[in-house]
Amino acid sequence: MKIQSIELFKVPPRWLFLKITTDTGLSGWGEPVIEGRADTVAAAVTELEEYLTGKEAGRIEDLWNVLYRAGFYRGGPVLMSAISGIEQALWDIKGKALGVPVYELLGGVCHDKMKVYCWIGGDQPDEVLQAAKEKYEQGYRAVKMNGVPKVGWIQNNRQIDEAVARVASIREAFGYDMDIAVDFHGRVHKPLAFTLMKELEPYRLLFVEEPVLCENEEIFPMLRQQFSTPIATGERNYTRWGFKQMLARGGVDYIQPDPCHCGGILETKKIAAMAEAYDVALAPHCPLGPIALAVALQIDFCTYNAVIQEQSLGIHYNQGSDLLDYLKDPSVFIYHQGYVNLLTKPGLGIEIDEAKVRAAAAVGHHWKNPVWRDETGTVLEW
Repeated sequence: MKIQSIELFKVPPRWLFLKITTDTGLSGWGEPVIEGRADTVAAAVTELEEYLTGKEAGRIEDLWNVLYRAGFYRGGPVLMSAISGIEQALWDIKGKALGVPVYELLGGVCHDKMKVYCWIGGDQPDEVLQAAKEKYEQGYRAVKMNGVPKVGWIQNNRQIDEAVARVASIREAFGYDMDIAVDFHGRVHKPLAFTLMKELEPYRLLFVEEPVLCENEEIFPMLRQQFSTPIATGERNYTRWGFKQMLARGGVDYIQPDPCHCGGILETKKIAAMAEAYDVALAPHCPLGPIALAVALQIDFCTYNAVIQEQSLGIHYNQGSDLLDYLKDPSVFIYHQGYVNLLTKPGLGIEIDEAKVRAAAAVGHHWKNPVWRDETGTVLEW
């Protein structure tokens, strides 16, 4: 069963899908994309295609190493996202060829269902209580929101009070029937991170995500030594080597590799195993499309330290198309009291509506994240 062709589909709202077809007619899907850099990743996939055409589709580990190691320069978001999408599609093919979900090929099920959480609010967090109430009625029992809007180096006490008030409103409304995670999104610099962590400590958050940029990973242990609130990070780390020092340093309680960026399904599984050795939980990053979510869940179901899954249904980025729009059977992602059940179909467990994908790709997208500046004209972290 040899790789015959690779096709790419840039579809709204901000996704890039990949289809690999074999000489037997069997095909698999992946999602190789960096949010806001879809064309760049598509070019990387196209450049890698010559290493794949005519090769045995089932030799996933070998092909991954060719794509990763055969080039002198390696790693980083563009190359690893391209490799991730290719690898996902190869696992989809292998699972379909053998008639089993991917998790059966990676050790089998150890979770019969997986807890999910959703975003509330947008880039500028406000009106989160009403959104939390709506999500609770929809069956969610965990939400995540941005902690702060635009923020610079200097501590803004009003923003601190507003961040605390938003969290307090949800905690007062739901008690501990709703888990709350707060994402600092790497926007916050060290002094403000310490203040916000201190002020939010009484609300017993599920975790604080990216309290500082991952480049400043030496700060994570400092924060963890002072505060009991769990810390999550990892969406901007790539391959197991991007997590090695972070795990060894300590200070992180949940790692969040993105299987669409960090190297794919097996690489995420390897990262999770490293994390387990440090008593760190897995909570994969996934604000993307249906293929990305299916990939993450295939990993979750067979990974002991997987605890909760991000997903993008209804997220503020999904303008024009949403998570379920490209699936023939959207019921696979129905959530029950905050959990999603096992995906039982072969491969990634979903069936892509290829006609809709091709029609949407004719429209495409040009999604870019906003560029933020402060009152002095200085560019801020988004």
